[in-house]
Amino acid sequence: MIASGVRAAWREVKPIVLGLAGTSLLAGLARRRGLALASAGLLGGVFYFFRDPERFPPSTGREWILSPADGVVTHIDHVHEPHFFNGPVQRVSIFLSLLDVHVQRAPYAGTVKFLRYESGEFAPAFLKDTHTNESNFVGLDTPHGPLGVKQIVGILARRIVCWPAVDDTLATGQRLGLIKFGSRVDLFLPANTELLVHTGQKVYGGQTIVARWLA
Repeated sequence: MIASGVRAAWREVKPIVLGLAGTSLLAGLARRRGLALASAGLLGGVFYFFRDPERFPPSTGREWILSPADGVVTHIDHVHEPHFFNGPVQRVSIFLSLLDVHVQRAPYAGTVKFLRYESGEFAPAFLKDTHTNESNFVGLDTPHGPLGVKQIVGILARRIVCWPAVDDTLATGQRLGLIKFGSRVDLFLPANTELLVHTGQKVYGGQTIVARWLA
């Protein structure tokens, strides 16, 4: 069972928020103005980074596949995905800066049939070749075919969070996880899809249409 995205996101950031809030309060009571202001500033930064706005997928077109993340499309290529698809797929790479929302969403309604976490390195997420970075792959089984979402850490990101479990059902645009502090998300598309975005394009998770099913 998946907790609501807001509650799950709060659970991830709760210790940081409580720690900074407590430090700011105690520093204020002790009249240590510099420490109080610094703690309050960091607290505001944490709230901004972990913001989780409501997103409303387009109401028409059951063929639309949505972006799984906010960011900029940096690479589009064809690769062999050996674990879930076991074959050639089209990969759309989205780079998330520190200013982007870092909650990931399901690109299409389906059932989680595959999860694969891999430990690894922390190379800059905007580079094309980050296959050795720490990552988490979510494989979705949809009525039209499989889709894959891969969460990849960057040079600053040090933790991947994934909320669904195998056999959980996700609605289009439903929150599925987050990556802390700068990262990359890859969307894997099968052959029966048509890509509708281009490199350099800004996309928004759960809102921007990135592809459509052909059958």
